[in-house]
Amino acid sequence: MDWSDYDGVLFDLDGVITPTAEVHMRAWAAMFSQLLTDLGVAEPYTDQDYFDHVDGKPRYDGVRAFLASRGIELPEGSPEDPPTAQTVSGLGNRKDAVFAEELRTDGVEAYPGSVALLDALRERGVPMAIVSSSRNAPAVLEAAGVADYFPVVMHGGVAAERGLAGKPAPDTFWAAADDLGVARDRAVVVEDATSGVAAGAAGGFPAVVGVDRGAGEQALREAGATLVVQDLAELLP
Repeated sequence: MDWSDYDGVLFDLDGVITPTAEVHMRAWAAMFSQLLTDLGVAEPYTDQDYFDHVDGKPRYDGVRAFLASRGIELPEGSPEDPPTAQTVSGLGNRKDAVFAEELRTDGVEAYPGSVALLDALRERGVPMAIVSSSRNAPAVLEAAGVADYFPVVMHGGVAAERGLAGKPAPDTFWAAADDLGVARDRAVVVEDATSGVAAGAAGGFPAVVGVDRGAGEQALREAGATLVVQDLAELLP
């Protein structure tokens, strides 16, 4: 990466800056596995389901996509539904409750390679933003001790307030670039989810870096990644 070609960086959070994607994966697996058992569905939930249907999307969209993959129809419900409700919203809230409890009990540390890149970019004066589908992003950033790097945090709650479509639509990336004061054609997107990579590609950003934490290099490139790395330390200037 020749960082002199760009004026700002838009990072996804979970799986890019912090290993919280693993916590999300466990929370989704616990919730969906119990659901399938309760409904008597024989085909089990797998990690591939996470990458194919859930990863990077707003949580209710992830619920809808997974249910559709199994031919399961449930009421939509509302965001106020309790985690016990057998609705799309209730299931999303149930997953969120599991995630929040794991974050509270286990905490989280940022990837060392990611912190090294954040330090290097801050030294160069490159503005950075977080673009995450998760409403938990501010809490994760604080828990990992990296909140100070990001003057702009475009998370799921902000997107909902502004009426912005979630990934794989590019709207949240566009809004974050605008909030950061960086021209969209001068910003880099860094993502580990195919839905996020697709959002960056759809947004017309000049560079979309895929971080392969399990989605697979081929899948990230097919989604639109212009470069794929295993760790953000590979992007150090």
